[in-house]
This record gives sequence, structure tokens and C-alpha cells, in this order.
Amino acid sequence: MAASTARIATPNGRRYMTQLCKHWAHKFEVIHDETQGLVPFAADRRCRMAADDAGLTLTIDIEDAGQMERMQEVVIDHLKRFAFREETLVRDLGEVAWTPVG
Repeated sequence: MAASTARIATPNGRRYMTQLCKHWAHKFEVIHDETQGLVPFAADRRCRMAADDAGLTLTIDIEDAGQMERMQEVVIDHLKRFAFREETLVRDLGEVAWTPVG
């Protein structure tokens, strides 16, 4: 399984993580608490989230590495919807640096 991670600097990381988890809970078996979230999009792909006072860390795990870029876009596009009030974050989300894991 391929994995990629990104760190989003924002004081609202917990709020955005909670919003994303609640949003996707309508379609998926989402698990989350105040600092972590897991969205299992399918058996072969998921998004893990960890939030703290300084930001939000997103990690995508996916079986087909060729689909990684599309999953990254989906997650960031949804985050942009919830972060529209934070202008600098929305601008910076266009330049998110995803890093392959292991």
C-alpha cells in the first residue's frame, strides 16, 4: 500500500478535522475523536488525520499508487470548503506539499 502525508499549518486543525470526519460520516464508517480521525473511503484507500494546536496532518493510504494524486485532490478540495474563511489557508492549500511515506 502506498502512503503520502501532508502537514497543514492552521490553528483550526481540530475544527477542520472534525468537520471533514462528520461530512464523510454520512457515506463511510468514520472513526474520530478530538485529535485523530480515520476515513475509510474503501477497502483499498483511507485518509488518516491528526490535529493539534498548530495544524492538521493528513495521511492517505491507497493500494493503487496511480490513484494517489486524485485522492490528494479530493481531500484538499473538501478541506478548502471548510476553510473558506481562512483566506491564507485556502491560498496555501493550492500549494500543499505531499510527501511519500516509507
